Amino acid sequence: MVSMVRLERLRADHAPALLAFERENRAYFARTVPDRGDAYFAGFAAYHAARLAEQETGGIHFHVVLDDDGGDGDSGSEGGRLIGRVNLVDVERGTAELGYRIAERAAGRGVATAAVAALCRLAATTYGLTSLTARTTLDNPASRTVLERNGFVFAEHTTVGDRPGVRYEREL
Repeated sequence: MVSMVRLERLRADHAPALLAFERENRAYFARTVPDRGDAYFAGFAAYHAARLAEQETGGIHFHVVLDDDGGDGDSGSEGGRLIGRVNLVDVERGTAELGYRIAERAAGRGVATAAVAALCRLAATTYGLTSLTARTTLDNPASRTVLERNGFVFAEHTTVGDRPGVRYEREL
């Protein structure tokens, strides 16, 4: 089952491990979510700096997910290996949209469920949010299961990129 996971608020020193994570999992993610595109990877340093600046305004809260297995030192952090990210975007009037990506090598171990649960707790206690939304594609049943296990309920059909999707809501 799942090893222990830990969330860390995104910092500048996470950049190398985060870029490696995104590159390593690009094809895996593209199977179920819109691809970030070549420009994201080519301009990653500027993108990362911009997200950190935006995070300082309180409009977003980005977190990396680390395993607590000791890792191999590629996390940009003290121990643990970067195996995912969980984010809150469009933070406004007590609500935000939750998004997450978990490495292919960590899939099926409960990592996403644990990371989303941890972020929901942070959203309520640290960030003072009262509700969250999340979207996923219809062809991603694993993501829908993660959301449902964390108390998200169906709100409406939508699109994610150009793909049919579902939007969920959760009160905190």
